Amino acid sequence: MSGLAIRNVRKSYGAVDIIHGVDVDIADGEFVILVGPSGCGKSTLLRMIAGLEEITGGEISIGGRVVNNLQPKDRDIAMVFQNYALYPQMTVAQNMGFALELAGAKKAEIDRKVGEAARILGLQPLLGRKPAQLSGGQRQRVAMGRAIVRDPKVFLFDEPLSNLDAKLRVKMRAEIKALHQRLKTTIVYVTHDQIEAMTMADKIVVLQGGKVEQIGTPLELYDRPRNVFVAGFMGSPAMNFLEGKLTGGDKPRLTLASGQQVELSQGATNADGRDVIVGIRPEDLAFAQDGGVPATVSVVEPTGSETHIALEVEGKEITWVMRERADLTPGQVVRLSLRSPNVHFFDKATQQRI
Repeated sequence: MSGLAIRNVRKSYGAVDIIHGVDVDIADGEFVILVGPSGCGKSTLLRMIAGLEEITGGEISIGGRVVNNLQPKDRDIAMVFQNYALYPQMTVAQNMGFALELAGAKKAEIDRKVGEAARILGLQPLLGRKPAQLSGGQRQRVAMGRAIVRDPKVFLFDEPLSNLDAKLRVKMRAEIKALHQRLKTTIVYVTHDQIEAMTMADKIVVLQGGKVEQIGTPLELYDRPRNVFVAGFMGSPAMNFLEGKLTGGDKPRLTLASGQQVELSQGATNADGRDVIVGIRPEDLAFAQDGGVPATVSVVEPTGSETHIALEVEGKEITWVMRERADLTPGQVVRLSLRSPNVHFFDKATQQRI
């Protein structure tokens, strides 16, 4: 078994607490992504798993073995860094096989493992080249190949695609996901890009301020976010939020700060009369047949397959994603329906899901 268990892990630098008692269970062969904004502690947590940062408190175990006091080389992990960390004077083959050479492996075994990794990653024509002769995507594949040849219990990826252009990131996302499906090895992957997290992960851990906000599958986090932070972080464009008082019982209405009342298709259990934050995804907005929320168009952005529209509602900017072509102009006033069945309700005081 090569699962990973993180138990009440804490990290402090002097009096400053960075990680506040994180608990995560990662099953054998699972692809787990740690995601969150810059400074949330995700890279620090990954480095503690790798043994590159000391643990202030708690316990990390890999394959059932506690590794708190083990050196990185003894943890049976392989790490792929953001900057690739390739040796410029070595060829691709030498870079990929260097860790095995240090471990005293025989040349025949090194050649076999390097050849197999090169075949998986499509690197056979590049084995004699040096890093300076490679593109960014090719260097990233070499870094992945260097990890593969070690056959570790756990792969650790630290924002490996952040230095690539947008088109290449999409391609490399697919390659890494296909690699995981082929190798079926445990992967812990750090990114600040929630699109990477949504498209690649079996399970996502959302971090904020060194604490776990929610753990779940991509669609669980998208469809049932636990709080306003997760709801606003997961999804692109981000979820829209409107504040008001929920009333009406079986015929729920949201009363906005201006006094405007908006009909909703559903309410929330035990929320009648409460101050709430209503969240609605950009793709769930629609034109109101009658009533609705008045909104002023700010910007219209056609993307081809859909149109992104920025609107202002009671001094707040919201985003509407239309699948059809939109004949709207800046300054135009439209009325939006919030009667989608996919409306989310959060308590205004606690910001937790109702």
